[in-house]
Amino acid sequence: MKSQDETLEDWCRALLQALELEDVEIDVNEVLALAGVAAHSIVRPAAPLTTFIAGFAAGLASGSGQAPDAVSMQAAIGVARKLAQDYASTEASGA
Repeated sequence: MKSQDETLEDWCRALLQALELEDVEIDVNEVLALAGVAAHSIVRPAAPLTTFIAGFAAGLASGSGQAPDAVSMQAAIGVARKLAQDYASTEASGA
């Protein structure tokens, strides 16, 4: 039986292939960590929404030539993570 990590890697490869993105590298742990921050800082449904929007922003930046794929993804994840953490702090302080 496959581990969860193996299953996720297989799924990502299959999805990337189906979307004709075989050359794109995905840091599964980084994406899952962002989802965790969003789920715990905002609400659980924010996790897939946040990762989708971060991925979309990274794709736009990369596709327009602003930065390479990896740099675009790290930048988008960084912005989303900080915003989610700031959101949680703001909500906790009642602002």
